[in-house]
Amino acid sequence: MEEQTNNLENINVIVTGAARGLGAALSLGLSDLGCNVFLFGRSLNVLDVTAGHIEARTGRRPQTFEVDLANAESVETAAKEIVTNFQVVDVLINNGAAWLGQRDTPYEAAQVMSVINSALTGTFLFTQALIPALQKSARPDVVTIGSVSGLPNVSLYNTSIPFYAAKHGQTALADGLRQMFLGTPIRSICIHPPWIEDISPLDEEWNAVSARTKQEMVTNRDILEAIIYAITRPRHVTIASMFIDSDAKGMDYRSHITSQ
Repeated sequence: MEEQTNNLENINVIVTGAARGLGAALSLGLSDLGCNVFLFGRSLNVLDVTAGHIEARTGRRPQTFEVDLANAESVETAAKEIVTNFQVVDVLINNGAAWLGQRDTPYEAAQVMSVINSALTGTFLFTQALIPALQKSARPDVVTIGSVSGLPNVSLYNTSIPFYAAKHGQTALADGLRQMFLGTPIRSICIHPPWIEDISPLDEEWNAVSARTKQEMVTNRDILEAIIYAITRPRHVTIASMFIDSDAKGMDYRSHITSQ
């Protein structure tokens, strides 16, 4: 891993959904590798917690920015801040998106719209706003955190139909960006994680991942390392889509089409 990360020092990385879970773990991990990470999320107070951990580990406190990807007005406000604050962005990690699990009772309209808008409308508008700053980078990458739920013929499991549809939409969004960026230096990369065990560089388990067996769950560190691998490929190579498989509990995340 060390050889792949040597050229990440001082690159500018924006992470959405950086307050908790995978987004916070990515922010901490990339900061540990010398990246200048900028944190975006719905709550500045919660983002400040992540920023504090980064400062304690690296001596550098990252800037934090409020954005609700499900709210077009919030995205527009954040876009103005981006134009003002960022001359060059090297990597954009589109991690922020709402979760909605499967249930028997009807969903409220606001819940459905939040899932769809955060994953698609807000993510697209946010990315669009950053293109001028990405164009000024010598190594621009847009990384979209999709899901196995966004792949063909994957079972719903305990995800809701709105979430399932939103993740399929994100797969199309990432591929649409890939096509739009043809002939430019910008690459569009999509990482599709399965269910993830939520660990952080702050946890002891972070450094014990290599000892895991095939039957154990994928972790946040595994997704971080997948991102690092993708963004450190030579510029003539694009890892357009990476599916992170898991054998945890004997589950197969892909369903099979059978003839009737």
